[in-house]
Amino acid sequence: MNLHVRKATDKDIDTLLKITKACAQYMITKQIFQWNENYPNREIFEKDILREELYVLISSAKVVGCIVVSTLMDEEYKSVQWVTPNNQNLYIHRLAIHPKQQGKGYAQFLMEFAENYAIRNNYRSIRLDTFSKNHRNQKFYELRGYKRLENIYFPKQSVYPFYCYERIF
Repeated sequence: MNLHVRKATDKDIDTLLKITKACAQYMITKQIFQWNENYPNREIFEKDILREELYVLISSAKVVGCIVVSTLMDEEYKSVQWVTPNNQNLYIHRLAIHPKQQGKGYAQFLMEFAENYAIRNNYRSIRLDTFSKNHRNQKFYELRGYKRLENIYFPKQSVYPFYCYERIF
C-alpha cells in the first residue's frame, strides 16, 4: 500500500465533506444514525484545521479518509469516569474512510498513526466514542485494545447513546 498521512488544509475540506457525507449515507442504509446533515460539517473541519489536529490519508495521490487527533476534551466527555487522569490524553474524532475505499485497512492505518503519535509524545491514553448502534466500529476499537466505559449523548445526532472507549499506553 502506498499510503501516507499529512495534516489537512482548507483545500481538503470539500473532499472531506464528500467523504463524510458518503459515510453518513452508507451508515443510514445500515440503520446507523451516527452522522447526518448537521455533522460533520465545514465549520467543524475548519476548527480542526486551525487547531492543527485534522489529518488526511492519501492513497495514490488521492485523499481517501481523515482522522482528528486532538488534545481537547469535549464537554460531553467531562462527566465520564475515565481510567486515566484527565491529562496527557488524546481524543480521536471524525475517523472516516470513503465507503468505496473501506475494507482495505485504511482505518487501521489511521489508528496506527494516532496510536504511534500518542506513544511518541508520551500520552497516557487515547479516548474516543462510537455510536451504540455501530457494532462494526465497536468491534474495530475493541480488537485494537480499547475498553468500553460509559455512555454519552449527542442529542443533535441521535437519541441513542454513544459508547466511550479508552486505550492506555
